[in-house]
Amino acid sequence: MSMPPVTLHDDQSGATAKILVNYGFNCYSFRPAPAGEPIEVLWADPDFEAGQGKPSHSGIPILFPFAGRLRGSHLTYQGEVYPLGSDDGRGNAIHGFVLNRPWRIVEHAPHRLVGEFQASRDEPGLLHRWPADFRLTVAYELSSGALSCEIGVFDPGAGPLPFGLGLHPYFRLPWVGGAADDYRLTVPVAEFWELTDMLPTGRRLPAVGARALTAGLRFANTHLDDVFTGLSYAEGICRATMTDAHGGRTLEVAFDDSFRDCVVYNPPHREAICIEPYTCVPDAFALAERGIETGLRVLQPGGSFTARFEIRLR
Repeated sequence: MSMPPVTLHDDQSGATAKILVNYGFNCYSFRPAPAGEPIEVLWADPDFEAGQGKPSHSGIPILFPFAGRLRGSHLTYQGEVYPLGSDDGRGNAIHGFVLNRPWRIVEHAPHRLVGEFQASRDEPGLLHRWPADFRLTVAYELSSGALSCEIGVFDPGAGPLPFGLGLHPYFRLPWVGGAADDYRLTVPVAEFWELTDMLPTGRRLPAVGARALTAGLRFANTHLDDVFTGLSYAEGICRATMTDAHGGRTLEVAFDDSFRDCVVYNPPHREAICIEPYTCVPDAFALAERGIETGLRVLQPGGSFTARFEIRLR
């Protein structure tokens, strides 16, 4: 990569984070130090720091202007057809446009980094592949041992901007010693979206049995690639946790109610678990045409949207 990783430091807690600005503004390392010893909690491919490896398979990929899959290779919106140009291997577009492209730094402090990507400025060709121009800002900050992320979406153009936003973090298991299978995963969800060929049918079903994440499941019992909904929030915040049964530590993933769905996914290598907050269900455009409420958002010119996410090891 032409730009080396940017490392953030929290001098008070000893936590560090690393971000690849030139490869999707991906935060691929977060090492809190709750007892003075740094512990890596994110998983990344060994070659990822060099800008190699699939951009959706390491760290915290940022998914925009759509998260997950959109049916087919083109989007039809308000009578216009847009070639999406990404492929999930099944003929569907997946995960948006920004996770593998260079971003710009707009603010940099020892503990904080803000990046920006605007289609018309950073890759004008995208204007032919989406209904409107978009500007996305992501601010990563270390404070009190936690890594926080604030995401801003802006419509700088002359027309409405439809979008979905998602984060795709890979959480390493185990963090230190012990067996990953003994970690316990808890996500407060009530339902999941039925999938056919990895696309939602529109039906929502109870999250029970092997999907009963509210009660908590051992990592050994999770075999998931599911879109959950019916999330529970306390004061506008949803909190998912991973707990080390032997070491007693808990990793908490908190995100605000701008995110209404959550994908939980076991990568095939089973060295990590993904807890992915989404602002709308995948394939939201097709479902919305059927009258199904999806969470798809549309900004008017000059409009803005903000979402927040935090990781903390206790």
